[in-house]
Amino acid sequence: MNVNRRQFIQISGATAAGLAVSGLGFDLMPVKAHAQMLKTQYAKETISICPYCAVGCGVIVHTSRKGDGRVINIEGDPDHVINRGSLCSKGAALAQLTENESRVTEPMYRAPYSGEWKKVSWDWALTEIAKRIKATRDATFELKNAKGQVVNRTTAIASVGSAAMDNEECWIYQALMRAAGLVYVEHQARI
Repeated sequence: MNVNRRQFIQISGATAAGLAVSGLGFDLMPVKAHAQMLKTQYAKETISICPYCAVGCGVIVHTSRKGDGRVINIEGDPDHVINRGSLCSKGAALAQLTENESRVTEPMYRAPYSGEWKKVSWDWALTEIAKRIKATRDATFELKNAKGQVVNRTTAIASVGSAAMDNEECWIYQALMRAAGLVYVEHQARI
């Protein structure tokens, strides 16, 4: 057998590498593979939109079928036209919105000049909000401007929309705000 210098070094290197690996206790015999059970195997899959910014990345949310509706996994939607399955750090941590022990799930109220928050009912909170909006609107409503033109507005209330709303929800929301006479209606996802 004719072996030149280059082939001799290659053979020697391969032999040395094989001896080194076998000396570390690696067995090169085939092993039996054990598949892991996926945590999302029996979960309900729902497609949604990330609520953090105005980009509108698609996400796939896996929820438990045990009846508790707990979020098991959230991942980027590879079929979504915007993000193609990738998520930013905020989007990747979406599960913390629902699965968070510190999350406030009931309305809280802090009275003026008070230093503490107290839990209130949803009925009380929504009624109080409606009363305050109506009182402010009635006190500041302008039928006509300084030129005598009909304006039907209030400039004492402003509204800021949400990134979690789609186009249809935004249209309904701004129509409601305009009907109430608001002039300052804004939608900015990162305020």
